[in-house]
Amino acid sequence: MNKKIIIASDSTTDLSPEIIERYGIKILPLTVSLGDKLYRDSIDINPDMIYDHYNKTGELPKTTAVNIGEYSDFFNEIEKSGNDLILFSLSSTMSSTYNNACIAAEDFPNVYVVDTKNLSTGGGLLVLAACDMVEKGLDAKTIYEKLNDIIPCVDASFVIDNLEYLHKGGRCSALSVLGANLLKLKPCIEVKNGVMGVGKKYRGKFTCVSPEYVKDRLANIDEIDTKRIFFTHAGCDENLIKQITQMILDMNVFEEVFITRAGCTISSHCGRDTLGVLFIRKSPIA
Repeated sequence: MNKKIIIASDSTTDLSPEIIERYGIKILPLTVSLGDKLYRDSIDINPDMIYDHYNKTGELPKTTAVNIGEYSDFFNEIEKSGNDLILFSLSSTMSSTYNNACIAAEDFPNVYVVDTKNLSTGGGLLVLAACDMVEKGLDAKTIYEKLNDIIPCVDASFVIDNLEYLHKGGRCSALSVLGANLLKLKPCIEVKNGVMGVGKKYRGKFTCVSPEYVKDRLANIDEIDTKRIFFTHAGCDENLIKQITQMILDMNVFEEVFITRAGCTISSHCGRDTLGVLFIRKSPIA
């Protein structure tokens, strides 16, 4: 009899409770420190708490990776059950979560650790790709190997209304913020090879720029795997959410359209009024 395969992820993949329940995904939360208090990401803290704290104090939270001991305890439970585990982590260039998991996994031959080289639902796409392969009956090692071919094909990007959070977090200069504000620029942040970079810079109001961004990302639909798409946002206006959602649905090409709220990690870096469409392309992204 084949072993059961458990799919798990750290909390940065921003999967909704409905998706987590549907696929039986295990989530290991990062720790978020806000002021002098510690919270478990998406369990006893949410992005709105971060925004409120920042508005009152000007202080951003700090996130701490799942530590080696926490991973070891989790892996030990899986080993006792006699099952295999495929674990997904935030990009190794952005956090120590992957490295910690790899160190802990050295004593567990039934554990396969995947560096998503991504964040938010960019990693979530890989989690669901693995779930698809589990349903097809593939073994854990084969799934792990196939994921390495999919990782370079993940198209993850976000358009940001305000660079204030990125600046406060040390990810862009004060000069960049000033220039963007003066010119009313809304940058598209792209994830490539595990690293965030600036793509196209849009000009205008966020509500006008966002539909333009979505059209650009989905322009070459023949190059996109239309199995599923995520529309992930960080607490945007409800009317804008409805507009973008309808744009995607009106294309009538994606088998599954998931609307998700960005969790504490991306929210603490990008702030409110950030949104992105994330999907998998048919071939690696240059």
